Amino acid sequence: CRHAPGPALALGCFGAGDLFGDQPRHARAGIKPRPSGLPHVHHHANVLNGEGGFGNVGGHDALAGAGVGLGEDAGLEVGGEVENPLELDFEGLLALPQEEDVSDFHCVTGWSRLDNRWTGVRFRTLAEAVVPKDSAKYVLCWGYDCAPGTDIPYTTSVPLERALDPDVFLVHRWEGEPLPAEHGGPVRMITPRLYAWKGTKWIRRIEFASEDALGFWEVRGYSNTAEPWLDDRYSR
Repeated sequence: CRHAPGPALALGCFGAGDLFGDQPRHARAGIKPRPSGLPHVHHHANVLNGEGGFGNVGGHDALAGAGVGLGEDAGLEVGGEVENPLELDFEGLLALPQEEDVSDFHCVTGWSRLDNRWTGVRFRTLAEAVVPKDSAKYVLCWGYDCAPGTDIPYTTSVPLERALDPDVFLVHRWEGEPLPAEHGGPVRMITPRLYAWKGTKWIRRIEFASEDALGFWEVRGYSNTAEPWLDDRYSR
């Protein structure tokens, strides 16, 4: 595990403390649903003004951010129940088909940022490259970050069918700029239809697995299904 100076946002949320120089607004009437049929925001969310950068959320710095990722001395491993395991550095990731997508970002702390413009590799594209076996039912993810003072890594998981949602990406650019290290750059996963902690920051390993495994926050009481529209934040 690697640690960068200063706290990071362990839940995977972008910070909202600055509120983009504006006050948060409650879910707005008249916003058209996404192509998926889902509304932009869930019922409890504050909606943030989309102009400006992300701020900082206090009280959620239980993990120290690695601030590292795909590079000369680090990379992304993709393996498990697949036919073609891969190891990618940053250039290798850029060699895969790149796409842009616009999606929303839902934080478990109760805010959403709409219409984020991302650039990266669609997870479906990565899956097509490694060819999951029939036994693969889940996707387990590891980040380069660990709980401070420990070797306990950040992990999470999603069912394979949710990882194949068309808006799940490995992203390296946000709003036309390189993804900042404090928000998971150079590469993180995003899961727009789930709460943001399901999208691993500073992603290190992706494993296709036949069985699920609860991740860092899930074993500490957070929901394993993480559905924003059901206010599905905590395990029951």
